[in-house]
Amino acid sequence: MKRMAKKGTGKLEGLCVLVLAAGEGTRMESSLPKVLHPAGGKPLVYYILRLANALKPSGIGIVVGHQADDVQKQTQDTARSHAFNRPLTFIRQKSPTGSGGAVLEAVPFLKKFQTAVVICGDTPLLTYETLYALVNYHREQKCQVTLLTAKLANPRGYGRIIRSPLGDVVKIVEESEASPKEAAINEVNSGAYCFETQLLMDALKEIKPTGPKREQYLTHALELIRSKGGRVTAFMSSTPEEVLGVNSRIQLSQVERVLNRRALDRLMLSGVTVVDPSHTYVDTDVEVERDTIIQPGVVLKGKTKIGRECKIGPYSYLEDTQVGNNCELRFTQAVAVRILEKSTVGPFANLRAGTVVGPRAKIGNFTEIKASRIGFGSKVPHLSYIGDTDIAEDVNVGAGTITCNFNGETKNKTVIRAKAFIGSNVNLVAPVTVGRGAKIGAGSTITEDVPDGVLAIARARQVNKS
Repeated sequence: MKRMAKKGTGKLEGLCVLVLAAGEGTRMESSLPKVLHPAGGKPLVYYILRLANALKPSGIGIVVGHQADDVQKQTQDTARSHAFNRPLTFIRQKSPTGSGGAVLEAVPFLKKFQTAVVICGDTPLLTYETLYALVNYHREQKCQVTLLTAKLANPRGYGRIIRSPLGDVVKIVEESEASPKEAAINEVNSGAYCFETQLLMDALKEIKPTGPKREQYLTHALELIRSKGGRVTAFMSSTPEEVLGVNSRIQLSQVERVLNRRALDRLMLSGVTVVDPSHTYVDTDVEVERDTIIQPGVVLKGKTKIGRECKIGPYSYLEDTQVGNNCELRFTQAVAVRILEKSTVGPFANLRAGTVVGPRAKIGNFTEIKASRIGFGSKVPHLSYIGDTDIAEDVNVGAGTITCNFNGETKNKTVIRAKAFIGSNVNLVAPVTVGRGAKIGAGSTITEDVPDGVLAIARARQVNKS
């Protein structure tokens, strides 16, 4: 049975959320715990924490096992950095005894609550609307267990839902144990459940280890509850992709594509033009304002923010970077950079951490800027390296200019005052200051400060020999 979600933001009294995040994820072939693998710029567990926090439960329990200390620390850091304010309780699963064993370890936590939502930590595509609707449906129908299901065109690998003629769930059949008729069923188990807690705890005590790994399966608890007269129903998601879990790198890439599509849809609906969504990659936290155009090949990562009426790309990579209004970037890499309004960058520019460009500045082709400020209207048009430098307004830096900021032991600062002109192929050996309105002759190597308004030339006299 299916019902539309009720809108609401009130606290759900007596509700807890239990997140299963103890799995090793052997099919990931990785030393990193599965729930810490990134998708959309966030660890998988972030998406489940966000959902759990949005439900406003009385408590959130997280079952950890494989590399428990690492999972717990990053989960806590994630919750803190995103201001998730619901209390977290961590439960250690001492040995990998399956999903039923994981929930059994959480009984001391569960017994404090009337109703429990149990979800897997590797299902980042679940939405708040669906989970909220699942809880509402469970309560309205006065069920003892409600599980979230979906109909998949290709249900391979998922447990099949066997319903009674009245629509209640009779059992969940794992694919390896399904008859041909059962395997043809395309309604599958998502791994998200809503339980009345006391009945769940009673059933957990009776679950027997099965299979070659002697594991306890949570799905067996549903059958035990039903056998004792409890009502087990299913709420079907209207968006089948929500139930996709991550058990391999292939499934991780599938999740990444969905998260990317959702992020791009959000931007386009807010007034951003994405020329080719199939070749544009945007993390979950990226913000772009209206009337900006994103060309193919653009990658926007982390906490990148882009203002109005910008042109980004083609083939630009921005990470944790802020771009002001009316900027244009082409073939640009920028990490932890601020680009202020009406500035242009590229093509083939590399802006490194700590750089501030503009406003109305120009960074040209094959130029690298590191930990520097490029002032109002200043230009570094091409083929230059500017590091640890403060450039004031209306400065022109000629082609091939290098700030020699490292003496082998320390980084030193270069200062270029307003309206200075730096000729082509100049070396500025830091620490050094170029005065306001000063000019540096092409090919000079400057090792001493240049006063305001003078012409400095530091090169050997030309000698022609036959």
